[in-house]
Amino acid sequence: MRRNGGGGGGGPIPALRIAHCVAYRAKYPRQVTPTVLVSAAVLVENGKVLLSQRKKGAHLADLWEFPGGKVEIGEDPRAALARELEEELGIEAEIGEIVDVTFHRYEELGKSVLLLFFEAKRRDGSPSPHAKDVADVKWAGVEALLPKDFPPADGPVLAKVHARLLAWRP
Repeated sequence: MRRNGGGGGGGPIPALRIAHCVAYRAKYPRQVTPTVLVSAAVLVENGKVLLSQRKKGAHLADLWEFPGGKVEIGEDPRAALARELEEELGIEAEIGEIVDVTFHRYEELGKSVLLLFFEAKRRDGSPSPHAKDVADVKWAGVEALLPKDFPPADGPVLAKVHARLLAWRP
């Protein structure tokens, strides 16, 4: 036996649900912001991690980051990372497992990023990294992994990379 309004017949319960939903949406409006999918490399050699510096004039210019870039629509994130490493740093790399996944909303830009951080290794015979489409590149030790020098979206992975560098053995 149904109570009045319980079956969608327009009684008081559906009206209350609608009113609740309207009030909820007014209090917590949806903010639709585009989310950009980004692949980034955690590439460690000789106890140091490879970093790239953002170009002048770009959002978050001059900050250091884990190299990588946007994943194109329909592109495999690992393939995107290998492509970005070649385009930006001139290296050929093998992309391994995910180290971390982070999400960050840049309110000032009205967009969000979902970052996939992958283990990466330079392929045998790959040239040394150089700044092709970034401001600079460097190999950094633990002491250089200061959160103030990185975009906010990279912050959560810094502790994991720090631990990897401390655990590194030749």
